[in-house]
Amino acid sequence: MLQHVFKGKNIIVGVSGGIAAYKAAELVRLLVKQEASVRVIMTAGARNFVGELTFQALSGNPVGTSVFDLAEEARIGHIGLAERADAVVVAPATANIIAKLAVGIADDLLTTVIAATRAPVCVAPAMNVHMLEDRRVEANVRRLRELGFRVIEPAEGDLACGYEGRGRLPEPVELVEEVAGALQPDDLAAKRILVTAGPTWEALDPVRYIANRSSGKMGFAIARAARRRGAEVDLVSGPTTLPVPRGVNFTRVLSAEEMRRAVLASAPRANAIIMAAAVGDFRVAKPRTTKIRRIGSALSLRLEPNPDILGELGGAHRSSVLIGFAAETGSVDERAKEKLERKGVDMIVANDVSQPGAGFDSDTNIVTIVERGAKPQRLPKKDKDEIADILLDRLVRLLDVREATRSGRRSR
Repeated sequence: MLQHVFKGKNIIVGVSGGIAAYKAAELVRLLVKQEASVRVIMTAGARNFVGELTFQALSGNPVGTSVFDLAEEARIGHIGLAERADAVVVAPATANIIAKLAVGIADDLLTTVIAATRAPVCVAPAMNVHMLEDRRVEANVRRLRELGFRVIEPAEGDLACGYEGRGRLPEPVELVEEVAGALQPDDLAAKRILVTAGPTWEALDPVRYIANRSSGKMGFAIARAARRRGAEVDLVSGPTTLPVPRGVNFTRVLSAEEMRRAVLASAPRANAIIMAAAVGDFRVAKPRTTKIRRIGSALSLRLEPNPDILGELGGAHRSSVLIGFAAETGSVDERAKEKLERKGVDMIVANDVSQPGAGFDSDTNIVTIVERGAKPQRLPKKDKDEIADILLDRLVRLLDVREATRSGRRSR
């Protein structure tokens, strides 16, 4: 959930005349659920696809359709809408409205509000694949980027026209992420962040494995938040059922050794590494090549340690900021401080997984943050998306300190 980003914000959803206009209804519902105040502006074409009453019921606000609405324009309503907006999102954006925005035409309420606003504007093109690839449309999209619009890349798949390819409007939950990014600072722009997430599986035989209960939700939340804030994100994840966050470089692994190889391959390019994965501490020494049959007798397994990925990354000579996680059951502060020193990391984020609302597969967490030279800070129960942004706020500070230290060394 992203209430910490959207609460109290004024969002304008512009709907233009494409078949994907029906998805804008779900976008409005999700934004309202995040506690944003939403005003919908429809073009004349959009009204052929979705009724105004739908958006009015979902948003709880009147729907704007005309710059010549006498009641609104008595107070120069389009200027008021533009000034109050914290962000604007046009979804779907047809070839027609993209062309208008590219050259500054303001001939209806939506384009007039966009011309008058100083808020960030997100544009989500959605159209037939051949229209999207038309040189004029491509040129207009490039122009929007040059003008500072945030263009949301179309998705690929089956299109309403019967074709298949690029041109689908992204799912509403992905659009919400993009709007959230427009509301947050790009304080991780030009940074590369490596994030690990999820559990690891260690084979017992071709059928069974040893694992833990990690869902990957915390690591995925961090990856999404870092991408919203402008970072290039490499996400290495063990097996999860979570959708891959839009716009990240994703690597799926199974075992701790596979995760180690993927992390060490990506680490040299990273400005920061956030090890949120619950890597298994042990693996079966000799996995069976055939299924172990149940014959009624006891079964003994010999386990051996898995590689210590976090410890391998730590050390005085690394150039990246390194953040580790610790899932504990009691004595969180002491164990986190001990792990901080033993692993040679910059920060440990620890939680007691036995507490309600802080365990595996929960949407919330209760964490203690331990940094060098500072008292441990315990956060109350919060949504994992909000915790992710709190951790990234601290990461920005650590990156600034690291850069200042390097600059000082170079100046000497």
